[in-house]
Amino acid sequence: MSGGDVRSPQSFFVTAVLDAAILGADEKLGGDTVVLDLRGLQETFDAIVVTSGRNDRQVRAIADEIEHQVERSLDVKPSRVEGLTTGEWVAIDYGDVIIHVFLDAAREYYDLEHLWSAAPAFRPQLQR
Repeated sequence: MSGGDVRSPQSFFVTAVLDAAILGADEKLGGDTVVLDLRGLQETFDAIVVTSGRNDRQVRAIADEIEHQVERSLDVKPSRVEGLTTGEWVAIDYGDVIIHVFLDAAREYYDLEHLWSAAPAFRPQLQR
């Protein structure tokens, strides 16, 4: 991730997935995108990206665009995608990076940013 990043140093793969996820969320007007740096807090993955949409169609569109941007950048597909059917909460698993795309109400209810409040947070400057 470029400019003002609290997450360094890290692998090329993680950086590229984060950049692509942020770009994909921005392209489909994802709301309040945030990256949580979980290195040192747990060992399963390095980062979580959280973003949200106003309705289920937008949530699915954001998730699809993130997958497209990651595949375009790295020629990688997620190991798992959950939640596309309902569009309330879509989780996209890239191993070291997990991306969560929520409906606004679901994001507020599950409050991952509070759950991981010990993690440094980065809110990217978007191109809009």
